[in-house]
Amino acid sequence: MNNSPLPAALPQTELTRHRRLREQGSPDRAVLDAILKAGFMCHLGVVVDGQTMVVPTVYGADGRNLYFHGSVASRSLLASPRATICVTVTHVDGLVLARSVFEHGVNYRSAMIYGIPRPVTDPEEKIAGLRCLTEQSAPGQWDYARQPNRKELAATALLALSLEEASVKVRTGAPDDGDGPDAALGIWAGVLPMATTFGQPEADPALPDAIAPPPHITARALAPKRADG
Repeated sequence: MNNSPLPAALPQTELTRHRRLREQGSPDRAVLDAILKAGFMCHLGVVVDGQTMVVPTVYGADGRNLYFHGSVASRSLLASPRATICVTVTHVDGLVLARSVFEHGVNYRSAMIYGIPRPVTDPEEKIAGLRCLTEQSAPGQWDYARQPNRKELAATALLALSLEEASVKVRTGAPDDGDGPDAALGIWAGVLPMATTFGQPEADPALPDAIAPPPHITARALAPKRADG
């Protein structure tokens, strides 16, 4: 496994080159890392038995690799072991409501990662990857819950996708028609911000009343899930 750091600038390839809205693109790998850090759900595009599938799944990112469960993708790997896949992560930060419908839009952050995933077979990397995946969505949960035993590890397919080839786009700010002819229409325009929040923990009905949620869960329920949070 190669642990050398990736270049600070994202590579410009035929897959990652921005063809539309180039001003929203960024070559900065730090922007990619921030987008991945802010979420835990991705969409995995694969071809299985000749059919295109886009599968939602959780992920973990460590700055070099994206780890995700490989049950569906493994079927694709067996049929086309050298096939390139695409993984996307998107955060919606607000609706951009302009004076005209044509100028409406979305404030967002998105990343597309391309590459050939590899099955994680090294026992140490598999543990590290599963920990990364778990901590991405619920920091503190790996050390709190029972960790997988040998039988469970053997039954779990984990894939790693290099973050080397990726493309990011970000849109922020107000509508683009504030200095155009429609500014004289007297129509409200602006941004309706959007943030994802966690609710209060809901205990398993089978859980004894004396077992309270741990601090790393209750703290998570109090804070909005934002890109810059």
